[in-house]
Amino acid sequence: MNLDLLIDTDFTPLPSKQQLQQWAQLIPGDHQQLECCVRIVDSIEIRQLNKDFRGKDYATNVLSFPFEYPPGFPEVEQNLLGDLAICPEVVWQEAEQQGKKYFDHWAHMLVHGLLHLLGYDHQTDDEAEEMETLEQQLLAKIHIANPYQDQGL
Repeated sequence: MNLDLLIDTDFTPLPSKQQLQQWAQLIPGDHQQLECCVRIVDSIEIRQLNKDFRGKDYATNVLSFPFEYPPGFPEVEQNLLGDLAICPEVVWQEAEQQGKKYFDHWAHMLVHGLLHLLGYDHQTDDEAEEMETLEQQLLAKIHIANPYQDQGL
């Protein structure tokens, strides 16, 4: 999977493009030809995106925007998976609150967002179980603990 990285925040630290690429390679299947834009944004922008696209007026960790053809355009084979917006400020806050390592939580957010772009969801209990189990299995490959397990806080 080819990741295009856009950084629209001054927040640090951030994972390197190489780290993001390694985490993206955890996704099963042949996705080598797919392209995804990862925008790293500040809390103001992610809040506005969350409000505009989900009707939720708060800053969130990651938002997924699957590629869709504009109305009236013929659908042809393409490699565009979609876009992710990730807010490192929120990722940092959540990692601190949940007792997780910051970059482990980053890896989880990238994997979570990419799975959404590939059609996974967690709207029902069955969907959530499937997606969370897959996330746990993928993150375990790089020795990241179950992100859904109580951290004892």
